[in-house]
Amino acid sequence: MNSLSNYLSPLPLVAILRGITPEEAPHVTDVLYELGFRIIEVPLNSPQPFDSIAAIAKRVGRDALVGAGTVLTCGDVTPVRDAGGNLIVMPHCDVEIIRVAKQLNMICAPGIATPTEGFAALAAGADGLKLFPAEMITPKVVKALRAVFAKDTVMIPVGGITPEAMAEFWNAGATGFGLGSALYKPGMTPEDVRAIAKKFVAAYRALPPRV
Repeated sequence: MNSLSNYLSPLPLVAILRGITPEEAPHVTDVLYELGFRIIEVPLNSPQPFDSIAAIAKRVGRDALVGAGTVLTCGDVTPVRDAGGNLIVMPHCDVEIIRVAKQLNMICAPGIATPTEGFAALAAGADGLKLFPAEMITPKVVKALRAVFAKDTVMIPVGGITPEAMAEFWNAGATGFGLGSALYKPGMTPEDVRAIAKKFVAAYRALPPRV
């Protein structure tokens, strides 16, 4: 399995499809994959999330990183893997969930809001850090975190990210971006998603190259 950085490399945007149904998932996935997305997350508080993960993994699982968000217990991890997912994303830093995910050779990105949580997550084996909520972890905070973490630490702001907000976070040191309700809301058609996703992709392409 590729590393988290490998999946972020073509396009460092994570699609978070909260509320999607198993029937909608393949069609939305087709649009996102066509536009270059290679990481797709279905939060577990979506309807039938494991069925949606299975549908997405069947569609693009060999070429993309597919998995679950809002993973709150260790017992959620194995069902994600059994559905074909290889990604565990959490809103919080629970080192036991991280350890279970890594024991199953899955990629794990826990949510962190402080250096203490971030270092604990990495020590437990986390592949990257979800900076959540990004409305609270401002670009100035991201810059401060960058000063103390290893240069290659993956940091992905999530929460309230819009195309217009990306540049300031990027310049502060963000590795990529998690896109939630600004990208997808329940009931949106694939073409709705296409129109919005194009704006995010264009905003990323306009960012300065990483030195």
